[in-house]
Amino acid sequence: MRLAFGVDQIRAAESQLLARDGDESVMRRAATGLAVTCGRLLVSLRGRVTGSRVVLLVGSGNNGGDALWAGARLAERGAQVTAIQLGSVLHEGGARALRVAGGRVVAVSDGESLIESADLVIDGIVGIGGRGALRSDAAALARTCLRSGAVVVAVDLPSGVDADTGAVAEPDAVIRADVTVTFGALKPGLLVMPAAELAGVVELVDIGLGPFLTAHLAVATTLQANDIALALPTPTHDDHKYSRGVVVVDAGSTPYPGAGVLATGAARVGGAGLVQYGGASSDLVAARYPDVVVADIAGQRATAHIVGPGLAGEAPSPEVLGVSEPVLLDATALRWLADSVVWQQALAARVERGAVTVLTPHEGEFRALGGSGEQVDRVGAAKAAAARWGAVVLLKGATTVVAEPGGQVWINPMAPPALATAGSGDVLSGLAGSWLAAAHARALAEGHGLTAIAAGEAVAGAAWVHALAARVAQGDPVAPIAALDVLEALPRAMAVVHGVDQ
Repeated sequence: MRLAFGVDQIRAAESQLLARDGDESVMRRAATGLAVTCGRLLVSLRGRVTGSRVVLLVGSGNNGGDALWAGARLAERGAQVTAIQLGSVLHEGGARALRVAGGRVVAVSDGESLIESADLVIDGIVGIGGRGALRSDAAALARTCLRSGAVVVAVDLPSGVDADTGAVAEPDAVIRADVTVTFGALKPGLLVMPAAELAGVVELVDIGLGPFLTAHLAVATTLQANDIALALPTPTHDDHKYSRGVVVVDAGSTPYPGAGVLATGAARVGGAGLVQYGGASSDLVAARYPDVVVADIAGQRATAHIVGPGLAGEAPSPEVLGVSEPVLLDATALRWLADSVVWQQALAARVERGAVTVLTPHEGEFRALGGSGEQVDRVGAAKAAAARWGAVVLLKGATTVVAEPGGQVWINPMAPPALATAGSGDVLSGLAGSWLAAAHARALAEGHGLTAIAAGEAVAGAAWVHALAARVAQGDPVAPIAALDVLEALPRAMAVVHGVDQ
């Protein structure tokens, strides 16, 4: 897993590192990593660094200094390096190093023509402390970068992006990078749309912040393939269907029969040992999945419940919230929760008992539940909703954010745009509910129940696999896919995680 830290945490860690090692030493360390990446890109583009045309966009802060020092390294290797001064002052040591290496510094007025003829542009305009839109001169050069066709490398994060939230004040006044070389630690803004798209490929350079950034300070976690491989529900030799977990699915209705099929299908392959279906599409489900129990015989051994995908009608009595095992509420069940005082009271009582609940809203459902409509800060909004409801919240969207009531957050930037299709959320609910059932069954076998943090990890892992399945199903990045394609690709996605070639 990779941890992301907020600006305040990184600033505090940098202060300690600078006090220990000194400003110039740390900056040279960062610049060396930046220069190595830029040199590799130039070799890939032109076959060599020598003779390459490199333009630096240099602000007054440390990012400008990093760009200048990296430019000096590239100039020493024979690149033609020109720095465009955008700030009122330049980092003295970096500017001196660039000039000594043969580079030059010019005014903003020369910027457009230089960028248009550049092979590579290094964006060092503003750093993690930047807020709001770029100034007009910097914004104009950002637009020139987009037109030029030059490879753009951002220093720490693209200028014009909020490091904590990923928000962009002016979409037309922001650097769009091909590669972002970030220093010391990931910033949450690099993982959240729209900034995640603007950052391009993110490369992390170690500058020595590790001892000063402990895991408990992290704002968010992003899972990696090896984390998913370890977390995937996998049976052992002494398992049986009940010890692997039992998930009860209440989904589908006469108007929306497919929701029951999709959610149940995903639950079957999600890791639970037994799936019971309790919705209105039992004939369809039984015909398609003969291994699913459609009679009410497994409920007493349930280890998780899924309620809501494709349901219709007014809110029933919230009896399901009275159970002790984890409950995942999606779609129609979220509307019932938002509109019904009785459901809200039942959830509050459930929180008091310490039972785990998972809410999986899309943007509209999130607003109905009282969440922020603008979504400028998705991480903050998900955390606030989790604390308010006392539940794990999986906020769907271009970037999926999972938050648990205690404040821990997981960000999943894996989802392709093609997942924005009818029924894909039903597949996610089935998969996540199955993971919850398996995780709760394991916890019970160990003598305790599932915690909110463990539930958050489970649904974050399921969201990761769900996104990977969409990529596997899609193949071609522009090919359309449907929810059924994602469902059928789930076993292949899990095989990919385990390193099995299918």
